[in-house]
Amino acid sequence: MDIYRSRLPSSRPPWSTTAQLRTAIEVLNKLGERLNIHAEHSAMQLSESPLGALYAGRIEVGAIEQTTRIESVATQLKNWRDELLEQRRQCVSHHV
Repeated sequence: MDIYRSRLPSSRPPWSTTAQLRTAIEVLNKLGERLNIHAEHSAMQLSESPLGALYAGRIEVGAIEQTTRIESVATQLKNWRDELLEQRRQCVSHHV
C-alpha cells in the first residue's frame, strides 16, 4: 500500500482505474441530466399561481445546486483520470 501512496497523489484513491473513473464520470453526467429533466417536469406540473411559481423556483434552485456539485465532482474525477493516464504514459516511456 505504501508503494502506491508514494507514486499517487494523496487526493486520489489508489484503487481507481481509468475505466472506473470514466464510468463514474458518465454516471454523474447522467444523474445531472436526470435531475434537470425531473426539475423541468416537476415545475411544468405546478399550477400557475404565486405558490406554484415559488415551488417551481425552489425546484430549479435545488436542481442547479445539485448539478453544480455533481459537475464539481465529475471535474475532479476527470482530473484524477488525466493524472493516472499521464502516469501510465510516463511509465511506458521509461520502460521503452
